[in-house]
Amino acid sequence: MAVSINKVLVFGAGKIGRSFIGPVFYKGGYELVFIDIDNNLIDELNIRKYYDVIIKSEAGETSLRINNIRGVHLSEKDKVINEISTAGIMAVSVGINGLESVFPLMAAGLLRRYLNNREYPLDIIIAENIRDGSDLFRKELGKLLPVDYPINQFVGLIETSIGKMVPIMKQRDLDEDRLRIFAEPYNTLIVDKRGFRNPIPEIPDIAPKDNIRAWVDRKLFIHNLGHVTTAYSGFLFNRDFVYIWETLRVKSIYDFTRNAMLEASEILMKKHPGVFSRSKLDEHIDDLLDRFGNTALGDTIFRVGCDLHRKLGANDRLAGAIKTGLELDLPYYKILFVLICGCYFRAVDEQGRYFSDDAGFLKKFDSDVIHILGEVSGFDKTKYKSLFDAALKIDRSIHQFEFDKVLKEYSIINDPSAFRNT
Repeated sequence: MAVSINKVLVFGAGKIGRSFIGPVFYKGGYELVFIDIDNNLIDELNIRKYYDVIIKSEAGETSLRINNIRGVHLSEKDKVINEISTAGIMAVSVGINGLESVFPLMAAGLLRRYLNNREYPLDIIIAENIRDGSDLFRKELGKLLPVDYPINQFVGLIETSIGKMVPIMKQRDLDEDRLRIFAEPYNTLIVDKRGFRNPIPEIPDIAPKDNIRAWVDRKLFIHNLGHVTTAYSGFLFNRDFVYIWETLRVKSIYDFTRNAMLEASEILMKKHPGVFSRSKLDEHIDDLLDRFGNTALGDTIFRVGCDLHRKLGANDRLAGAIKTGLELDLPYYKILFVLICGCYFRAVDEQGRYFSDDAGFLKKFDSDVIHILGEVSGFDKTKYKSLFDAALKIDRSIHQFEFDKVLKEYSIINDPSAFRNT
C-alpha cells in the first residue's frame, strides 16, 4: 500500500489522456496507469505495453513511443481504489459526462489513501475543458467523503488549460492500430500553480501559472473561439469544405477569424488586467492560426464545430465572451456574428452523420436565431434588446448577401447598424 511517487494514474485513456497527459509524464520518467471504461482498450494496452503518438506537422511526421504503461478496467473497483491510494499524482480526462461514474471511485480511493498513507496528499490534475473545475470536484467529492475529511489539505485540485489539438482519426487508421493516436506538436500543460499540495513535478512540459482563471479564459475566449470561427464561417462559405486548413486559405475567413480573436483578446485583457500584454496575445493568435492551418493534422470542420448546445451555451466560448464584453462595455459584434453563423452549422462526419447530440438540437431549434440566443446562449431579450436587434441584422445580412461579401464588408465593422441594405 506504499505510495509510488513516480506513478501517474490517468482516468481516461482517450484522446487527451493518451496524446497529451501520457507523453508529458512519460517524458518525465513516470509509470503510466490508465483507467478506462473501454475494457478492450485496456486489455490491448496491457498486452502490448506501449502505444505510439504520431505527431503531425507541416515539417512531416514523427513518432513517440510511450512505454512503461499498464491499464485497469474502470469496473475493477477495488483495484482502482488501490491505485488511487498509492499514486504519486493523478489526472482526470473523461469528459464532463464521464465524471459522474468516476467521483465515487475517487472518493473511495481518497478515503483509503488517508487511512493508509495520510502523509502523502494526492494532487489531481483536472484535464477537462471545464471552467471552475476545482470547485466542481471539491463539491462532488465533498458529498461522498466524511464531513471531517480534510479535503482542502489532503487533495490538490489542479485546474488546467488544455490547448492540445487532437483530430478525429479515420476508421481506416483505427483499423490499422487502435492504440495509435494522432496529435499536433504542441504539448504544454498549463496548470494551476496554487492547486498543488505536493511539490510541482519538475517536468519541462508542465507550465505552472499563478492566475489559472486568466489562462483558462485565454483558452476559451481566444483558442476555442477562434477555432469555431473557422468552422462556422468555413461551413457557410463552402459546404464542401472538410478540413479547417481549407477554410483558412480563404483570405476573408482568415482575416475575419483573426479580427474576431483580436476582439475577444481586448475583452480578455480588460477582464484580467496585467496578466497578458497586447504583443503576447497577438503573437499567441498568430501562432494559433498557424496551428489551425496545419494540413498534416487533418482536423475537420465537423470536429471543431460540432456539439452545438455546449459550444453555443451560456458560459462557453462565444456567449461567455459576449457577456463579458457587455459587462465591460467592450465591442462584441464580431463574436456575435460567429454565434449567428453557428446557428446554421450542419457539418457531418465521414459517415455522413451529425454529432449525436446535434441531431436533437437541430430538430428542436432548427435555425431560430432568437430562440437559440435566449434558451441556449442565455441572453435575456428584455435586458439585451440591442444585442437581439444586432443579431437580427447580422442574420439578415447572412441571408441577403453572398457570404464572402458579408465577411469582407459587413461583419468586420464594429456596428451592425451600419450594415448597408443594398
